[in-house]
Amino acid sequence: MTLSLTDRFTVFDNSATSPVVLHAPHGSRFIPDDLLSSYLVDATELGRERDLMTDHVTDELVESAVRSSGASAIVNRLSRFVVDVERFPDEREEMLAVGIGAFYTHGSQGQRIRPDSVMADPALREFFDAYSLAVTELVQRTMDAHGRAIIVDVHSYPTSPLPYEVHADEPRPQLDVGADDTHTPPNLLAAVRDAFGHLSIGVNESFHGTYVPLRFYDAGDTRVQSVMLEIRRDVFMDEVELKRDEGAFALVHSALLALLGRYGNTK
Repeated sequence: MTLSLTDRFTVFDNSATSPVVLHAPHGSRFIPDDLLSSYLVDATELGRERDLMTDHVTDELVESAVRSSGASAIVNRLSRFVVDVERFPDEREEMLAVGIGAFYTHGSQGQRIRPDSVMADPALREFFDAYSLAVTELVQRTMDAHGRAIIVDVHSYPTSPLPYEVHADEPRPQLDVGADDTHTPPNLLAAVRDAFGHLSIGVNESFHGTYVPLRFYDAGDTRVQSVMLEIRRDVFMDEVELKRDEGAFALVHSALLALLGRYGNTK
């Protein structure tokens, strides 16, 4: 099995001029052809899983925001069904309990989709490590330039809970803001609430926490601030057709730019 690292993620490095790093880890459906044989489900079921669990439109939202704001960003070009670059790579990951850690062995319905051997596959591990290093280095360059880095981690989630979700009984606001006790200061939460005031907002409701590269997370480095934006999909897209609603997308895009504008001028 091979997995080229080239063109599997894109780094937009504006660290010299912006303290913000946008992150879109789950917006792609792409699985390289040479990996398809490792799945235990057929193409139809794998396609249905990607329909259900891809964070649709988030890569488009982040790239548009980069062009408009001048923030930095990293956009993953591989499906989360190849490697989930945001998971803990060890026993700290709560989603391991349902087979959805860094290397998924199960799908949204709890069904087996890959053998356990994928968790030790060297090509997948290499990609996880390379991606993590790229984010870490971009955040470090941002801190070197500005004394801090503000990660805005962009996701979307379905209106109705899926069987794999471990907090499925919690509310599902239009915007679930994922926060961390160490890395999400109150003023960052307040900035999100101000920018997205047209949406109903919850904090750590249905999806919890936010992404911080392990070097800074393990060190408790508070110069790295982070917030996760889990946008409920019906806010800006048609969940059946899997297409964005242009007017609603524009409102979310404007709100994101308003948030970024708190930390530097937009273009």
